[in-house]
Amino acid sequence: MGGFLIFLIIIVAMVILSGIKVVNQYERGVVLTLGKFTGIRNPGLRIVIPMFQRLIRVDVRSTPIDVPKQEVITKDNVTVGVDAVVYFRVIDAPKAVLETTNYIYATSQFAQAALRDVTGNVDMDDLLSKREEISQQIKDIVDRQTDQWGIDVEAVKVQNIELPTDMKRAMAKQAEAERERRAVIITAEGEKAAATAVAEAAAMLAKIPGGISIRTLQTLEKISAEPSQKTLFVLPADLTETVGRILQK
Repeated sequence: MGGFLIFLIIIVAMVILSGIKVVNQYERGVVLTLGKFTGIRNPGLRIVIPMFQRLIRVDVRSTPIDVPKQEVITKDNVTVGVDAVVYFRVIDAPKAVLETTNYIYATSQFAQAALRDVTGNVDMDDLLSKREEISQQIKDIVDRQTDQWGIDVEAVKVQNIELPTDMKRAMAKQAEAERERRAVIITAEGEKAAATAVAEAAAMLAKIPGGISIRTLQTLEKISAEPSQKTLFVLPADLTETVGRILQK
């Protein structure tokens, strides 16, 4: 009889201990009594009635989920691979438990569908240049749907956009052609500026008596500093001008 009493006490103690639950600070406890929702348990040490009540913990922290790469045909018929990440938070724990069997999986699947729908309705150029705007459109669509599940979508970020190989090559050639065009323009502008400076210098030297001759002597001084096998004959500028006037007569 004594052994049976001890056994009974142990069973009762185990039943009581099984009804003691700990809800963490970042969780909310949804209580079902005989299968019916009867309340929420806040963080701390909580007691439920074993066999009659069930406590379901729901994480209410911000949770990121990856949206796998989706093969999408854009509005201008270019096939691209697009993936994203969704950040959401449970704001109504009972809805998250009672309205869907798996709110994380449901959010992920709906985000995939929204990603395909939005990116399929834009051109490839817009997809590349308006990533933030497209991410906001996806967020609005997913957020409206997940409201009924007690979930708030905080942000959606389109991450990688994978282009076809031939498209990458075409874009690389276009970028290279653009760089060459800019280099030609810069070179031409430099030559134009140099020619303008030379013309202005020549005009200034022409206004100064003997200016051209002085410049010629400076050039000869630079040439003579380096030995050369060539013989250079230099005529004064005044002489050449005189000869030119005689020939014209």
